[in-house]
Amino acid sequence: MKKILILILALLLLTVASGCGNRTEKSASGDGTLRIVTSFYPMYIDTINVTKGVDGVTVTNMTKPQTGCLHDYQLTTEDMKILERADIFVVNGAGMESFLDNVIKNRHSLIVVDASKNIPLMEEDGEPNPHVWLSVPASIAQVKNITKQLQDADPAHAEQYQANCDAYVAKLEELNSEMHAKLDNVAHRDIVTFHEAFPYFARDFNLNIVSVIEREPGSDPSPADLEITIRQIRELPHTALFAEPQYSPAAAETISRETGMPLYSLDPVVTGESVPEAADEYLTRMRQNAEILYEALN
Repeated sequence: MKKILILILALLLLTVASGCGNRTEKSASGDGTLRIVTSFYPMYIDTINVTKGVDGVTVTNMTKPQTGCLHDYQLTTEDMKILERADIFVVNGAGMESFLDNVIKNRHSLIVVDASKNIPLMEEDGEPNPHVWLSVPASIAQVKNITKQLQDADPAHAEQYQANCDAYVAKLEELNSEMHAKLDNVAHRDIVTFHEAFPYFARDFNLNIVSVIEREPGSDPSPADLEITIRQIRELPHTALFAEPQYSPAAAETISRETGMPLYSLDPVVTGESVPEAADEYLTRMRQNAEILYEALN
């Protein structure tokens, strides 16, 4: 009888261990906590929405609140420490985080979630444009991608991830409808943007990007480039001019002075505080972008 009890106890322990094994095997901490790290702010917003209320899951954004797009980002020692503790790394993909390729290759146990997987990409000068999150339909596809890959990594909470995904996607679909109602019938459609963040956005709303002030943020346009943009604006009956809040508006202000065009601001939603309260930040800022565009194009 004693042997039978011991055998039953052993089987029960084995059952419990196998039931939570998927989480603990993937946990670098060994305490069962699933540590998710996101590459930058748009991925953080998506991931905290998908993981909302899921027990034993933490989400940390790797980059600092003031970091813009990751085109020329340089990894810091703190970034490396954050990644070292990560079980899952959620990235935008499409070439945005190419500077991390070698780091990821050396972390064999790190699960990389590619939010842009299978999303058709636009190209600029033969290179994929990674700013897909600025299309609301593409952002919805990214949320679904993140959800599916988290479910694969953590099947014990697959239903919670799916419920969160469905709730957030419903909000994004409502946002998309609101923005189309606001922008589909604007009087003008020519815009000058600060950098190449908005082609997906422009495609969604049938806007024409006449010129881009800085091809890469932080690389000031040459006087010849400025003159070309100024001439293009002067040749068109109505062009809306935009800076971005994350970068110096100096070049855009020069163009505004030379053309007499008012200067507006479009937010690519790449900076902000990494806190749970940021869950609706994308919705808020995209609505603000729609309002600003409506004013500028009417």
